[in-house]
Amino acid sequence: MLQPPPAEPGMREEEVDTPALLLDLDAFEANLDAMARLLEGTGTRLRAHAKTHKSPVIARLQMARGAIGQCVQKVGEAEALAWGGVPDILVSNQVVGATKLARLAALARIARVAVCADDAAQVAGIAAAAEAAGVRIPVLVEIDCGAGRCGVEPGPDAVALAERIAASPHLRFGGLQSYHGSAQHRRTPGEREAAIAHAAAVTRRTVEQLRQRGLDCPIVGGAGTGTFALEAASGVYTEIQAGSYAFMDADYARNEAPPPFRQSLFVLATVMSRAIPGVAVVDAGHKAVAIDSGLPLVHDRPGLRYDSASDEHGKLLVEDGEAPQLGEKLRLVPGHCDPTVDRYDWYVGVRGGRVECLWPVAARGAMA
Repeated sequence: MLQPPPAEPGMREEEVDTPALLLDLDAFEANLDAMARLLEGTGTRLRAHAKTHKSPVIARLQMARGAIGQCVQKVGEAEALAWGGVPDILVSNQVVGATKLARLAALARIARVAVCADDAAQVAGIAAAAEAAGVRIPVLVEIDCGAGRCGVEPGPDAVALAERIAASPHLRFGGLQSYHGSAQHRRTPGEREAAIAHAAAVTRRTVEQLRQRGLDCPIVGGAGTGTFALEAASGVYTEIQAGSYAFMDADYARNEAPPPFRQSLFVLATVMSRAIPGVAVVDAGHKAVAIDSGLPLVHDRPGLRYDSASDEHGKLLVEDGEAPQLGEKLRLVPGHCDPTVDRYDWYVGVRGGRVECLWPVAARGAMA
């Protein structure tokens, strides 16, 4: 159920109802500008990942700064973006099932929509849906470049699947998807460099083998916030699929030499209990902030540590300095930004301590 907005434009930050998803607009805009600047001259283009933000508003702001489109993980996310006016969308994932594929094909009438495959049966299903809808859908072959999750083996297996796609009158071979997700959070620069060097090498070989079979790769996509500079410098990738760069989170901050972006996304919480000495309880627990990548941090309050969570409560330990006051509002840095965003209906955009805008999280809960 869509919740009413927790704030109104012009309201002071301390008046925002909590828990709320807070976006520091100065830091957010600086991140968008920084990514555009960092990719300039690399020969790669940004296809920002909307699984992070789930918002056509944010997608259009990214595209205004040079992003060529968006990628998503689910058909529901693609629908929210296409209906919101985003013209170029890649479902950087496999889509299986007649109902989902019919929805995907229907979107191809209002936007350029591509999808990934790593199996011949998936290709057959996409082709059937495209034929029924009277459209032609670009399909990328996803290769396993080291993550061990999705993706056909690089090399001959990938070439064979690409040839199957190219042979269909209802599909178009769109290129390669080569995303090494687990490399994003390998802690040392050396570990990240080694993972992406392997990914780039197997991708380069596959691109060359495709070329030898007469198949060009319009897109060679992948990369994320933790490694995008490595893929951009490889000379093989054409599109960068970073998403978290716009917001950042506590887990990225744990990387050695973390990505060069500012923390812009917060969960605003209220101190709701001070009954136990040395403890403060806030109204942001499991339902308010994702902890799969670790507990949140308390922003700009080094003497406070978020110690544990229950459904509706977050327990803070006062380790140094003054304890927060009952009713005080605190900014929490989520451990993982993507699933935290998916808990909210609204972004509360703040600048200079006041609410400037409210944006709906349009694709919240889009799991299918």
